[in-house]
Amino acid sequence: MMMNKENYTTMIRLKNSDEIARIRESGILLAETLKEVKKLLCEGITTMELDKFAYNYIVTRGGKPAFLGYFEYPASLCISINNQVIHGIPGKRKLENGDIVGIDLGVILNGYFSDACFTQGIGTISGSRQRLIKVTEECLYRALDQTRAGNRLKRVSEAVYSHAKNNGYDVVRKFCGHGVGFELHEEPQIFNYVASGPNPRLKVGMVLAIEPMVNEGTSDVNILDDGWTVVTADSKDSAHFEHTVAIRDHGIEILTEGF
Repeated sequence: MMMNKENYTTMIRLKNSDEIARIRESGILLAETLKEVKKLLCEGITTMELDKFAYNYIVTRGGKPAFLGYFEYPASLCISINNQVIHGIPGKRKLENGDIVGIDLGVILNGYFSDACFTQGIGTISGSRQRLIKVTEECLYRALDQTRAGNRLKRVSEAVYSHAKNNGYDVVRKFCGHGVGFELHEEPQIFNYVASGPNPRLKVGMVLAIEPMVNEGTSDVNILDDGWTVVTADSKDSAHFEHTVAIRDHGIEILTEGF
């Protein structure tokens, strides 16, 4: 059945102040976890060691890793290195000096979901990698500047796309941001380019996970044989940042701030 604008808008689940407060609690635990994971990022540590730390940190504080078991995903963190875009599965690989590493985490606390990601260099990284990380983070905050009640969703997408393209990069098209809070992935889908399709007006009570995925080269990606790890088709680098935010009367509130 073809979905009209009205049907699509009704699929977006608004949250009241109490529900946003619960998502905020989930986001605080997520941010605390990522802050501690950041302290461990160094040459020689394995991605599995990072994953085990995150799992223990979350569960001892009453939460659950949202990714673990989600469509049978086998870990708590997604750890994506260099040309890996998203969904890298932790394992025996050791981080090396000069790598750039994306750490993506979802948390469930008392039934409410949050989702966030950052990309960071290990040791001394090249100037090109520093610039890619900087521009990708800037894409996130330019998108957040457009995330306010009354704006159309495609203003958010355009903010990411235009900044990436103006700096000589491209954005991933096969994966996108999303609503979050009651579930890990909700409507609306938030593309990092201006796609065809619904363009709902943003409303107070929307909770969104906005996540630019910016590639040094082509926007095309492939999925490895593990069924999860997404890599750039040309093997060039990729970076990824994400926050969970709520649209409030006074503007947006970043619910995963602090890592």
